[in-house]
Amino acid sequence: QVQLVESGGGLVQAGGSLRLSCAASGNIFRINTMGWYRQAPGKQRELVAAITSGGWPNYADSVKGRFTISRDNAKNTVYLQMNSLKPEDRAVYYCNIHWRALVREYDYWGQGTQVTVSS
Repeated sequence: QVQLVESGGGLVQAGGSLRLSCAASGNIFRINTMGWYRQAPGKQRELVAAITSGGWPNYADSVKGRFTISRDNAKNTVYLQMNSLKPEDRAVYYCNIHWRALVREYDYWGQGTQVTVSS
């Protein structure tokens, strides 16, 4: 079983910064992708940013230039540095890890952490 524990959410003023962390534990395949998704009230969950175990990042257009994703493979931890936050960034942010081993897909989620940005 795999567990993801998130931390770092909270309330910040527009223009401010927050850093999210997510630590994964359990039986984790070393070649994987970790990422952050978010879900705002009344909207579908969307990808914010993801990074492969080889260090290749991918960002949603809405956060490019403001958010930076990074990871520490030795700690199975992924980080999301969020700068220049906007009210529209307000959402519950979920950590995700997934990989494919042989023909099976593995996909795990954290419990979510609230990010609120005041205008």
